[in-house]
Amino acid sequence: MAGLPGAGKSTIADILGERINATVVSVDPIESAILSAGIDSDQPTGLAAYLVAEKIAEFILLSGQSVIVDAVNAVGPAREQWVALADRMGQTLKFIEVVCSNAELHRRRLESRHWKIPHLAEPTWHAVEQSLDEYSEWDGTSAAVARITMDSVEPLETNVGTAMAFVKG
Repeated sequence: MAGLPGAGKSTIADILGERINATVVSVDPIESAILSAGIDSDQPTGLAAYLVAEKIAEFILLSGQSVIVDAVNAVGPAREQWVALADRMGQTLKFIEVVCSNAELHRRRLESRHWKIPHLAEPTWHAVEQSLDEYSEWDGTSAAVARITMDSVEPLETNVGTAMAFVKG
């Protein structure tokens, strides 16, 4: 999964994981755990969370199960991490990018959600706007990997159905 905070990727990931019997590994709770261990927030806890998520995903794949990684994946190196993991494991990788084309709706969703992840501040709309400025175009190796982009202004069930068809296709 890929997309800005509040776009709807976690909601889709959770439902998709349940329907296709895949384990969802989310980077945010991992980063929360790193912070709760006393690691200072001025350290690269986000990078550490991605690396831990990769190791967890690897063990899930080794057990013969499917995995969905729920992360922003805003830049090429983050995306390439999953490409490399899939290559190492001999697995097929499919990216599902979730966007929200309606900025007002995206902001309302972000500001109305109640994040229950300790030690991580709920992203602000300003932070999302800054993230959008840093969000990389899809190019390089990840461009060769199957990817769809879904707009969360569409009904949730429509997007889940699209995601299921994409993953199974």
